[in-house]
Amino acid sequence: MSPERHPCVYIMASAVRGTLCVGVTSALQRRIGQHREGATGGFTTRYAVQRLVHFERFGDMAHAIAREKQLKAWRRDWKINLIQAANPDWRDLAVDLDFPPLPPVR
Repeated sequence: MSPERHPCVYIMASAVRGTLCVGVTSALQRRIGQHREGATGGFTTRYAVQRLVHFERFGDMAHAIAREKQLKAWRRDWKINLIQAANPDWRDLAVDLDFPPLPPVR
């Protein structure tokens, strides 16, 4: 199964320790594109939540959905600790999936 069609839970951020969004998808690259284009609308567009800072792949969607629900129930500081454990610099991981780098956040 290609990375494009693999159940994933992801966390997007507006900036380092900025606004966070937890989601689930079976098409991570498509979802990143939607966030970057503002196609998701509402909250994520209003707060420019466009940087992929964490993701986890799963073998099936049921497990991915269960993990998404778990992460959404977590406190903000727990989510920040999860991100920093694997991505201490809050690097935009979408660059590794062939997306162009976003401009620095001021």
